[in-house]
Amino acid sequence: MRLGVLDVGSNTFHLLLLDVYPGSRPEAFADHKVSLRLVQYLDEAGCISDEGRDALTAFVIEARDVAAEHEAEDLLAFATSAIREAGNGADVLDHVQSRSGVTLTEISGDQEAAVTFSAVRRWSGWGSGTILDLDIGGGSFEMAIGHDGLPAAAVSTPLGAGRLTRSFLTQHPVRPSEVKALRKHVRRTLEPAVETILAQGAPDLVVGTSKTFRSLARICGAAPSGAGQFVRRTMHLQDLRLWTRRMEAMTVQERSDLPGVSVNRAEQMLAGGIAAETAMDMLGVQSLDICPWALREGLILRRMDRLGADPETVLNPPHSLIGREAHA
Repeated sequence: MRLGVLDVGSNTFHLLLLDVYPGSRPEAFADHKVSLRLVQYLDEAGCISDEGRDALTAFVIEARDVAAEHEAEDLLAFATSAIREAGNGADVLDHVQSRSGVTLTEISGDQEAAVTFSAVRRWSGWGSGTILDLDIGGGSFEMAIGHDGLPAAAVSTPLGAGRLTRSFLTQHPVRPSEVKALRKHVRRTLEPAVETILAQGAPDLVVGTSKTFRSLARICGAAPSGAGQFVRRTMHLQDLRLWTRRMEAMTVQERSDLPGVSVNRAEQMLAGGIAAETAMDMLGVQSLDICPWALREGLILRRMDRLGADPETVLNPPHSLIGREAHA
């Protein structure tokens, strides 16, 4: 089945197109995305402006048409913290649906943590034992831990890199007083979440997911994305501490020159680094591995699992699969 996946995040709107069948990997053959911080359209009341609503609607219509042009049979569309925490999020979703015919499913923070964990489990395998996953987005920071396919505990906190930047790091370059206030806020906000996670015992594997963690790991010396998905990427707390201190003294332009940091995300990398560093310190985590799969892959895998529940599909795989086997 040809599947379109539309991901409306805090920083990026992203359409992926995949050919999925039971047993396949969730790898896209085409994608279409635009860097647009939906949160920049929030007014003082925390509502998305008409301009932001219209920008989102225009992209969803564009993505719908691209998916149709590629003969997608299904469209999995979802939105995360930027929509769910907006004061008029439901109205925005209704507007998008009425103009485009596409229903964006709003995912809660706890759901986001659980689905991301399931993707990490599938990537890492059962031999990884108990997994702890940390995921920093633009609006929220999720944590999940467990030894099964679904987590034993999953929590979400309002500590996304974009949110923290807007709330605390308002000067350029940042002031020491701002950084101090941010660190105090992050630690205080994380306390109940960390308590919930630590109650589950020590993990065998700690993983970081999301673009923020990938960028931080690259800054700390991990292999570039061009090295491929299967290269192990590890980030150590001592390196992260060093680089967050360095970023405190950098301008946004200087941060954008760091390896793995895009111009669009440079401004929020310091806040993301402080959130990651604080969480690792409070959890007693000295290093973590980077997993390339996260929420989007978790949702795709769930859709594929439903395909696999159809005996006819399993017993009679698509011609594309048979063709690959014959060619091999």
